[in-house]
Amino acid sequence: MAHTDQRTLRRFLRREIAGTIGLLTDDHDFQAMRRYRAFDLDDHTAYLRQIEALLMSRAALGSHTTVALFDPEEYAEFCTAAGLDPETRSSRTRFTAELAATGATLPYDGRPLSTLLPALVDEAVRQATWEYAGTLLARLGPCPTCGEDIGRAAHTRAALLLTHILDTAPPGARHLVCTVSGPPETLIADLHADENTTDPRQLDETELLEFTSVLAVGLATHSPGGLVMRITAPPAPDRVHGWRLRTGHLEPLTAAEVFDAYCTDVETGEPIAPEPGVDYCAPPDLDGERGPTHGHH
Repeated sequence: MAHTDQRTLRRFLRREIAGTIGLLTDDHDFQAMRRYRAFDLDDHTAYLRQIEALLMSRAALGSHTTVALFDPEEYAEFCTAAGLDPETRSSRTRFTAELAATGATLPYDGRPLSTLLPALVDEAVRQATWEYAGTLLARLGPCPTCGEDIGRAAHTRAALLLTHILDTAPPGARHLVCTVSGPPETLIADLHADENTTDPRQLDETELLEFTSVLAVGLATHSPGGLVMRITAPPAPDRVHGWRLRTGHLEPLTAAEVFDAYCTDVETGEPIAPEPGVDYCAPPDLDGERGPTHGHH
């Protein structure tokens, strides 16, 4: 292929797409695909530019396109498991179809790739977090003392705690973030509830499942972590509440501890300047929710 021939490049990319496009989001993944002779492209920036032009032209024609994260390592594993030749376009098409069904995807909605790509990566991280949390909870097995399934019990308890937090929260739109530390890495999930939402069943189902799964991991494994809730109800200042995850329980943070937690960079431990117009407050009491825990240290 003549790499300078834009029409040839676009024709190549059009053959790759059938409703879903598996997108190589960074140059590292793009270079990894170049080991296949059939993937005859050599410039990631030009690739992205042509992908964007193609997405825009499909949208202009009324075609709906879903964008999926194409991971070369997963592609190689998929081909090995399915006995497919990774060199062929049909194998890439099969893998992309699989991504459409099970992978991290976003609909192309006209936004530029510069904002769509980070959103797609975020979606992949969210999905991986939820899958990892679910796998970890399933592996915990039954409690040696009472025989109850530890993961399921923790999930039920996490859902009850979340309901209790929403019930006792001051009025306003709520944004909750749950963080659980531990090997292999920190799990983070967030959840948005508008001011009229009191029943978790009204929340975004994906966000709810992921949030309760991450909280359940913290409860079941006694991992350190925390939960922060920000309440926005103009014209009043935003309010921030927090709890510490400790030995399978949520313990309320004092206003000073919430301030410290919110004004510290999670990655570096460096202080962050407090936001103007934000009140750091002790949270509502959750003492009634200190249910039984099953310990896995």
